[in-house]
Amino acid sequence: MIGLSEESLPLTGILSDLNAQVDGLLQTLIDEEAFEGKAGTTAITRLNAGSSVKKIGVLGLGSSDAMNLESLRRGAASAAKLAQKAKATSLAISFPVWNNGPAVTAQALTEGIILALNKDSRFKSEPDKTKTELSQIHLLAFAGHDAAIEKAKVICEGVILARELVSAPPNVVTPEKLADTAADLAKDYGLKLEVLEREACEQLGMGAYLGVAKASDLPPKFIHLTYSPESTAKRKVAIIGKGLTFDSGGLNLKPSGSGIEMMKIDMGGAAAVLGAAKAIAQLKPDVEVHFISAATENMVSGHAMRPGDILTASNGKTIEVNNTDAEGRLTLADALVYADKLGVDAMIDLATLTGACVVALGDDISALFSPNEELAESLSSAARLSGEKMWQMPMEDKYFEGLKSVVADMKNTGPRAGGSITAALFLKQFVKDTPWAHIDVAGPVWTDKENGYNSPGATGYGVRMLVQWVSE
Repeated sequence: MIGLSEESLPLTGILSDLNAQVDGLLQTLIDEEAFEGKAGTTAITRLNAGSSVKKIGVLGLGSSDAMNLESLRRGAASAAKLAQKAKATSLAISFPVWNNGPAVTAQALTEGIILALNKDSRFKSEPDKTKTELSQIHLLAFAGHDAAIEKAKVICEGVILARELVSAPPNVVTPEKLADTAADLAKDYGLKLEVLEREACEQLGMGAYLGVAKASDLPPKFIHLTYSPESTAKRKVAIIGKGLTFDSGGLNLKPSGSGIEMMKIDMGGAAAVLGAAKAIAQLKPDVEVHFISAATENMVSGHAMRPGDILTASNGKTIEVNNTDAEGRLTLADALVYADKLGVDAMIDLATLTGACVVALGDDISALFSPNEELAESLSSAARLSGEKMWQMPMEDKYFEGLKSVVADMKNTGPRAGGSITAALFLKQFVKDTPWAHIDVAGPVWTDKENGYNSPGATGYGVRMLVQWVSE
């Protein structure tokens, strides 16, 4: 499979030589399909009998000026899917090198291929027998960059773990299952794990987190997984993931048609954190990383928190609950206070927090909030390299007026307008001096349609960005 930009046509140089080697069939294919190299376009043909190569294909990469790592990543994904559709068992890919160099390009191409071919059929009674497995894939012109390819494989393992956690139903991925996953990672990769049970959380005064958890029959699990480098850490960071394994809305019950059946994805932040932990533990950067999630369900029972209840978080702040369906920020409040006491240099949280974020940015883009511009830029830079779209949003302090309560320090929701901003401002109340960023991933953790290297289902969003950010 040959990746061609619009400027690659007509064929010259090496491509012209290749065309001669296949008796002009490459040019014939381009002519007959009126192939112009536009992004996403493909064409494939069978070669003459007796050739060791059975089929040859071309894939458009668009204009060279617009080309970036993500377009190459998506191009490689398209090539892999096209080869699979053509029932090929081996594939060779010839793509241009991006200006960051061959190693970075090889990593991106490998990520696109592996993630495009990943399909989750764990809950199917029979496997899909129509798919041909690609047993060999060769990246031509990237010899000597095995380390970059192996790095991509490790990162994809983390992405696939996150995908599988988000895709699994809530009767499979429970708070205990998230804790067990963390335990498996600790055992396999030599990480340190502490799981705080309800009693320990009570002793720490985590009233906001436990207020959400008390309606569920399943016990909450506060997960703290730590990676420590063998050498002295150049910095220490904490990554916190929202871990609502199912969100009914509580007594403000989500109505039918609201997407309640999809609330298994409300632990997408925790899934990304655990996926990143799996990759980081194998890549071994010289950074100490704390992976944290306050895991629970938000259910309905006689023990459920009520609209109007006042909860006290572990930093002493009081919260009037005016909507039990704004539960994620309550769990994150105590998780942020906990992380803030670890003495880290920076901390970020990822959360499927608000529908307002999806209204603002759609399904493909996460929202980044941070009062620290240096941290915000480092995360934005990591997202650009990982290909995971992110947009920085304002933290308009005066909007906090909408969260003020007559009877407590704050309410857990404000006016409808600017809902993702007020959610970020709420979280800010639980961070002292540590540089902090909040990433609302409500849109991109799931896709209902084929999207680049993401099949319908969980995307594993955030893992690649987190690994990149930690490794910088």
